[in-house]
Amino acid sequence: MSNLLNVSPSPHAHGKETTRKLMTGVIIALVPALLASLFYFGYGAIIVTVTSVASCLLFEYLIQRFIIKKPITITDGSALVTGLLLAFNVPSNLPVFIVVIGAFVSIAVAKMTFGGLGNNPFNPALVGRVFMLISFPVQMTSWPVPGGFSTGYTDAVTGATPLALVKEGLKNGETMQQLMAQIPTPSQMFLGNMGGSLGEVAAVALLIGFVYLLVRKIITWHIPVSIIGSMVVFTAILWLINPEKNADPMFHVLAGGVLLGAIFMATDYVTSPMNPKAMIIYGCSIGILTVVIRVWGAYPEGVSFAILIMNAFVPLMNAYIKPKRFGEVIKNG
Repeated sequence: MSNLLNVSPSPHAHGKETTRKLMTGVIIALVPALLASLFYFGYGAIIVTVTSVASCLLFEYLIQRFIIKKPITITDGSALVTGLLLAFNVPSNLPVFIVVIGAFVSIAVAKMTFGGLGNNPFNPALVGRVFMLISFPVQMTSWPVPGGFSTGYTDAVTGATPLALVKEGLKNGETMQQLMAQIPTPSQMFLGNMGGSLGEVAAVALLIGFVYLLVRKIITWHIPVSIIGSMVVFTAILWLINPEKNADPMFHVLAGGVLLGAIFMATDYVTSPMNPKAMIIYGCSIGILTVVIRVWGAYPEGVSFAILIMNAFVPLMNAYIKPKRFGEVIKNG
């Protein structure tokens, strides 16, 4: 009887990582982008970020304490990360009440309705962002022009994002050559000197966070690289076919929320696939959908919609795209 083999349920692999440690790593990786947003948008960035984070923490606490009556988990860092990412997806002059509504949708609807962390099928911050975009389209598309701490909050000077300029210009019959004088240069977009949401304007800051996440092994390269790579290939084909009506690949990568979405949103543990093969398919699909929405859709940006659409396919991917089991024999024919 002593030789009986006892089989226990998963998980069979254990490590020292905890939710709090992982979330702390993500927060550290977001610091460069946060500092860049403060540098370019000043007090507005502080107001929006503090409001978003505080609202997410408060709503999660109240729901767990008084509605579902489960242990309080706001100290694990997940609600804090949601608050930061939600703030990074909105303009720096967004009214406080809209930020609070977005935080409520992110936490109460997209996260706690499904049972809290680990059960939500869609990225909470993106659900909140899309809800605000549909409900408050004017406020969500009024982008302050970067001006440092001299930038006002309620009286900020606004302007179109590079993606919006290109979308509108091409619609009006202008060519890319004519639009080049109106949009920021690649170096300006890389450093962040352009209109946009808080966390998407400085590519260099996001890439610093990406390197940190890779070094810490919090995420792998598969999803970010497949998103960016598929976008580069797709936009390069369109650009080579008709450079007068299509922007080059570098523009598509640096403009808008591609890097923010690829590095911090699409890699969310709960809403992304579990194995490398599925991750690459997931990432490539997001990249292609983003370009399709940008080029042929009504919105100039498509990252948020693309990630949410592919979030819905993640359970299917996890079920059918699996690595070969240890000891499995593949039958031929």
